[in-house]
Amino acid sequence: MSNSKKIKSLPPRSRVKPADTWDLLSLYSSDAAWEKAFRQWGKLTRRYDVFRGTLSRGVAELVACLKFDEKFDRQGERLGTYAFLKTTEDTANSDSQRMLGRYQHVASEAAQAASFIRPEILAIPAKKLQAMLQVKALLPYRLLLERLVRYKPHTLGKAEERLLAMQTEMAGTAGRAFRQLTDADMQFGTIRNERKETVELSHATFSALLHSPQRSVRRKAFDQYYRQFQSHENTLAATLAGSIQRDVFEAKSRGYDSALAAALFPDHMPPAVYDNLITAVHDSLPVVYRYLELRRRKMRLKEIHHYDTYVPILSEQESRRTWKQATRTILRSLEPLGTQYAQVLERGLSGRWCDRYPNRGKQSGAFSCGTFDGDPYILMNYQPDVLDHMFTLTHEAGHSMHSYYSARQQPYRYYDYVIFVAEVASTFNEQLLGRHLLAEARTDAERAYLINRDIDAVRGTIIRQTMFAEFEKIIHALVEAGEPLTVDCLKQEYGKLLAAYFGPDFVIDEALKLECLRIPHFYRGFYVYKYATGMSAAIALSERVLAGGPGELKDYLTFLQGGCSQDPLDLLRGAGVDMASPEPVRTALDRFATLVDQLDELL
Repeated sequence: MSNSKKIKSLPPRSRVKPADTWDLLSLYSSDAAWEKAFRQWGKLTRRYDVFRGTLSRGVAELVACLKFDEKFDRQGERLGTYAFLKTTEDTANSDSQRMLGRYQHVASEAAQAASFIRPEILAIPAKKLQAMLQVKALLPYRLLLERLVRYKPHTLGKAEERLLAMQTEMAGTAGRAFRQLTDADMQFGTIRNERKETVELSHATFSALLHSPQRSVRRKAFDQYYRQFQSHENTLAATLAGSIQRDVFEAKSRGYDSALAAALFPDHMPPAVYDNLITAVHDSLPVVYRYLELRRRKMRLKEIHHYDTYVPILSEQESRRTWKQATRTILRSLEPLGTQYAQVLERGLSGRWCDRYPNRGKQSGAFSCGTFDGDPYILMNYQPDVLDHMFTLTHEAGHSMHSYYSARQQPYRYYDYVIFVAEVASTFNEQLLGRHLLAEARTDAERAYLINRDIDAVRGTIIRQTMFAEFEKIIHALVEAGEPLTVDCLKQEYGKLLAAYFGPDFVIDEALKLECLRIPHFYRGFYVYKYATGMSAAIALSERVLAGGPGELKDYLTFLQGGCSQDPLDLLRGAGVDMASPEPVRTALDRFATLVDQLDELL
């Protein structure tokens, strides 16, 4: 019994202080209020039939349909967000799972009911549609319609579109199964940390344990954590393969050359942006190898393993930061963005935008979830002893402030920015925090510690995410070529990339090949490359704002207010960086090399 008292178990959701949780009042006052709104919303799906077959008649009919569809979608966003956020609080809560499942079912039915809209609009003769777009009533929807017309070569007939819409709910099965298995069903046991405390091993505490200055703790956490993935490797390979097959099916169904081409199409993104990223990172891998060798030497290791790459080289510089201390530091670092930005974010971080700490069954990781009508909520699993969690918080705050500005400056149809630009706003905040902490450093050891952290941030965001992006490209191509994604196939392909990205002198533990089975982002095809391009753009823009004046700040805030009112490359050009060029990525990697040199000198 005395032993059990020492175990630091995660609390159940019911025992978490309300002040440490988000307040979903901006969406709905209660589950009962959600239920009432959900029933009313569900009844509206039948009204789509009123517009079927009318869209080519004239402007009035088309505008009426677009207005109804926008209103319906806006209500659905609010309902779906509330249900989703409730499921993340405790992934084992069946009531929340049922709430989200019912929402997804009605959303799928609505997608089927609305599936006629795109084919009918695309069937309008080009000259007639152009004439209609000149009418004042349609001007607010002009960009939306012009973007829709781009999809004409990839849009099917009414019957086929309805069939594709019917499988929307089913298409998410692989991702849901992965989440349920890894977040709710898998149990990782306990670990004794460097302070001799017995802590529950989970996705959230795994990160903290890999930052332990005691190597035996890191190694045991690594081995014990991945043992669970090995026990479920066949199931996890099947869920990942199912997700990739869905991507390939959808791309083929719509006539895209590949799943990658389908993923790049909505952002109007040239394939060269993806390929240039991988090429640039490959060119810089010798610098990565040099840094890993520097890390091995300074940590006085005979050989370096993956579990040695998270702990700071100068472990003694690590310090504990409470939530209040972390938010205060973040807000000071963001003062270059102006008074309004800081005041709004302070209300959110000090108030209840954030679900702060881990609890039993809570979804792992962190995210920001902004909506047009509600607060831009943030899920955290904050650990005061992990410096990276403060950077994670400012990262998610960047997303949330992006949502805040976009929702207040754009109409609903154009407020929801795409991921490509989202990762700029979030990593921009990380850049400002890093520079702020470095400016306040008092000793060479402290400076070395922070430079080490900056190096690891670039390595983790640009180098590591590019490795993930290359893996995605490879496994999608395998499925497109008819190759089954077995456990052995996935581990073999991932193992090749690990060898290439970590170098010949790095020890690749066999268990590390299972990492490809635990990455949630692989269930959102071709998502991760945007982290790498986003950080590259953020480095350039942060330097521009810090070195500039009111004009440069205005350009950046205008970018945050842009939503999706322009294509992402155009939004970034307006802010002052051209991501169609390989230069921003090369510049970021040049900075990485400079930081490695500086760290070597300081140590």
